[in-house]
Amino acid sequence: MKASQFFISTFKEAPVDAVISSHQLMMRAGLIKKLGAGIYNYMPMGLRVIRKVEAIVREEMTRAGAIEMSMPVIQPAELWQETGRFESMGPEMLRIQDRHGRDFVVQPTSEEVVTDVMRQDIRSYKQLPKNLYQIQTKFRDERRPRFGLMRGREFIMKDAYSFDRDPAAAKASYQNMAQAYRRIFDRFGLTYRAVAADSGAIGGDLSEEFQVIAATGEDAIVYCPTSDYAANMEKAEALAPLALRREALQSLAKTPTPGKATCADVAELLGIPLQTTVKSLVLATEQTNAAGEIVKTQVWLLMLRGDHSMNEIKVSKVPGLDTGFRFATLAEIDDHFGCEPGYLGPLSLKKPVKLVVDREAAALADWVCGANEADFHMTGVNWARDLPEPDLIADIRNVVAGDLSPDGKGVLAIERGIEVGHVFYLGTKYSRAMNATFLDENGKPQFLEMGCYGIGITRLPAAAIEQNHDERGIIWPDAIAPFTVVICCISPDRFPDVKMAGDKLYEALLAAGVDVILDDRNERPGAMFADWELIGVPHRITIGDRGLKEGQLEYQHRRDTASSKIEAAGAFDFLKEKLGL
Repeated sequence: MKASQFFISTFKEAPVDAVISSHQLMMRAGLIKKLGAGIYNYMPMGLRVIRKVEAIVREEMTRAGAIEMSMPVIQPAELWQETGRFESMGPEMLRIQDRHGRDFVVQPTSEEVVTDVMRQDIRSYKQLPKNLYQIQTKFRDERRPRFGLMRGREFIMKDAYSFDRDPAAAKASYQNMAQAYRRIFDRFGLTYRAVAADSGAIGGDLSEEFQVIAATGEDAIVYCPTSDYAANMEKAEALAPLALRREALQSLAKTPTPGKATCADVAELLGIPLQTTVKSLVLATEQTNAAGEIVKTQVWLLMLRGDHSMNEIKVSKVPGLDTGFRFATLAEIDDHFGCEPGYLGPLSLKKPVKLVVDREAAALADWVCGANEADFHMTGVNWARDLPEPDLIADIRNVVAGDLSPDGKGVLAIERGIEVGHVFYLGTKYSRAMNATFLDENGKPQFLEMGCYGIGITRLPAAAIEQNHDERGIIWPDAIAPFTVVICCISPDRFPDVKMAGDKLYEALLAAGVDVILDDRNERPGAMFADWELIGVPHRITIGDRGLKEGQLEYQHRRDTASSKIEAAGAFDFLKEKLGL
């Protein structure tokens, strides 16, 4: 490709709504153009990156035995109603009606549709296993689309779905895809971690996320530097403390804490470690009758150490809270505690509550909590002596750096990451709901065992930029760069030898299968170099009249701070070695 024939549109300034580096640089480099909130045109330069991502994914999906198909973007609501997700998915799923008033959805994912395909065609265990995948447009109506392609509303995703005869076979398919994902992300040339994850709204009980490491990542990744343990914050277990609870040394006392409504403020006032305070969080659950009317509300008190934070995913797995919860209203809090938030505690309650205590808080002695009276806290509180042992002790907090690793091989560290892939073992969650069965060896119907596997095709380039950029622009890994090599000819209209040398090297690289672009635009060198540094092409060859007369060209990798001289006659072989050809 020659630059004079290509569409290059770069800008010095980023739009004011572009906050993170990838959004700014993708807009400035002309990779994407905004059409609406969370909706972008993929411009020619950006589409080349996307197509390279897709090509790697397709190659590895084929290698793993997956078969490509394509499912409609617009899907009938009836399928989603069979699984209950038409109602439960929430406003993120865009629901529409056709001219006849029939309900449809704009697909956010395709478990229902692919299950419908398989229940029509799979009759016998002899037809299994099968794995179908697509690379298709998705739409999720984000409340606050932001960060460009990182959290847009319309995006491209690779979603694959495996179908097996039993759990053992399904888990083998899961492991096969998990290994395929590792090959994919290795080929992208990005630093990433595969971490144990919670399955979320998709369902299932075996799940891994693939996180590209980046300081601006939205997700906290928990790992052990001295072992292979890695999980996301939702999944990472906080172990119970090794030491047993010590004996009480202090007497229970009601202590004035005027205006101090947070654990940190109370600890500072009393001159005690924050770790000896306990925070109180109040939740509520509701029971409804067949008509959907609330017949009973149960208030729950969750207690954590003052320096810890609640993990909502873990809380959602606590028996009694696993059917759904909300934070209690001020009226409910007053009804049970007789006090405003900030001074709440488990002593002197007006009405009983269900008590759930985090493992660390349950191991404390002589701790501090609210007195259920404004401007007062209780000090020297002890389990068993001052109040009964808790109804339930559970892991309900986020881990922190320095916690013991769940595998017993060290302590935990935390870094930021961007989720770009996710693999799930689903079991029969969807096949059972949609009656997708096959006949086993005994002629008996069995539900299909399923897995699902997603990669954010358009999110991945943004994640790559967050990990690979500098003050000059993007730094693409070779595998997904819009072009691998750019040849910059300085004033080719004035110097025929420069044009001839550029054309010759360009043709040789094309013949060798190198993805190369020849910049023949007669731009000033500074403007030309600035464009390609912003766009992020990894390898740059510069051909100028003076150097050519000396038998030399200039080479600069995008990560280099300066160019180096190379022999003009050996430029082709030099690049082949650099590119590993």
